[in-house]
Formats: sequence, structure tokens, C-alpha cells
Amino acid sequence: MANFTDQVGRTISVSQIPQRIISLVPSQTELLYDLGLRREVAGITKFCVHPEEWFHSKPKVGGTKKLKNELIRQLQPDLVLANKEENVKEQIEELEKDYPVWISDVGDLPAAYDMIGQVGGITGKKQEALQMIGIIQDRFKELAVTISQYPVYTVIYMVWQNPYMSVGGDSFIHSILEAAGFKNMLEYKNRYPVLTIEEIQSLQPEFLFLSSEPFPFANRHLTTLKPLLPRTKIVLVDGELFSWYGSRLLKAPAYLKELRESIK
Repeated sequence: MANFTDQVGRTISVSQIPQRIISLVPSQTELLYDLGLRREVAGITKFCVHPEEWFHSKPKVGGTKKLKNELIRQLQPDLVLANKEENVKEQIEELEKDYPVWISDVGDLPAAYDMIGQVGGITGKKQEALQMIGIIQDRFKELAVTISQYPVYTVIYMVWQNPYMSVGGDSFIHSILEAAGFKNMLEYKNRYPVLTIEEIQSLQPEFLFLSSEPFPFANRHLTTLKPLLPRTKIVLVDGELFSWYGSRLLKAPAYLKELRESIK
């Protein structure tokens, strides 16, 4: 029997290396795949779109906010991976009555590295996880050298429409914005503050980023906002590469470098 403390301070016990894992977190599902846990993952959510082969082949246990408990019982997991923000507390509390549930809480890059390491440890992939962390850290260090040549631009990062919602200073996206050399104009806010167009206009950000997720901003939204913010450059950005805190971080530095080079 081995004990593991998750990122919200709970200790769980597992009797052996898990052989039937259910992931309730899209970015951690992709991490499991990239750690080589191809057979061990028994179930995922309908939002776990990476890797594509799992999205089309693995059993779906519902969405991140609405789980199918009966199907989870049928799959008989010996480990469930959840997240403090992405999953519903009451649903997780129900699951942990019957299964070991390891909960992540990722608010910045150091917490993401810690999560990757701990997931690797609990699943018997510690060395693979440490190697992955090292590669990600090296790539972000290289990014830091590149962006040191560029000015620090002010930005508001949009994640939702009706109402418009952005990101505060305690979000993972804020950490990525900083790593890419941007100043989040809402860093003094918590979580996902609601904004009006008038508030955005008054802040006069140099850039407005429209994310591809969770709300799928597209060119039509950019076209609508452009006349309202004539002094702001509006850019559509890949939400996964700003917000996924698992192995997708391997790809984030190259994307952020390309983004910075495109806008100087």
C-alpha cells in the first residue's frame, strides 16, 4: 500500500500501480497518453479530445461537470484523476467514497510541473514524468531568452462571451501570459472576472486575445469587436496552448514564440 498526497492536501492510498484509470480532466488525459499509459486508461470525459484515437475509442464517463456514475462503477477504476476547478466538488466527494481520487489544483507553471511529477509517481511513470518536466522547463527557458528582446505588451484575455469573461492573476492562463511576456491588465482580479465592453474600452489594452476555448471565439467575433476597440489589436489565440497544463506544455513555448514574433 502506497500513500500519495494530492494538490489539495488530501492523502489517498493505492494498493498497487493503477491498472484502470479514469481521467476527468482533458489536459491530464493527454498527459496519461504521453506518459505511455495506453492500456491503463479505462475511461475519459467527452471533452478529452486529445489524443484523437482515445476520443474515438475510450468509454466516455460524461462531461467534466456532469458524470455518469453508473458507467464509472461498471469500469471499476482503481484510480480517478480529477481537478479542483474543472470538476464539481459534490460529484468528486461521491466518487471518493468508493475509489482513490487524486485531485489536481494548477494555478501556475510550477504547480503544473508538480502535477506532472505526481501523476507520474502514482502511475508508475516517475522517470518519464521527470524527463517530460525537464524538456518543458528547458523550452520555457529558451522562450524567455527570445521574448526578452520584445516589449511587454498589455493584454486582456477573453474566455467567454455573454457575459464577457477574462482571467485574473490567480489563473493558470495568467501564468502563461507572463511567460510569453505579456502584462495581464486584470492581474489584480481573481479567477474569471466579468467585463463589459465599456470596461475594456476604459482599460485600453494594447492587445485583446480571443481564445478558442472554452468559448469558441472566431473571426466574426473579432469583426464585431474591432470597431469598438480601434486602438487595440485583437488576436484569435489557441486556448489549449494557453490553458492545458499537462503534456501540451511541450508544445506551448513554440506556439508562444511564434505568436510573439508575429506581433513583435
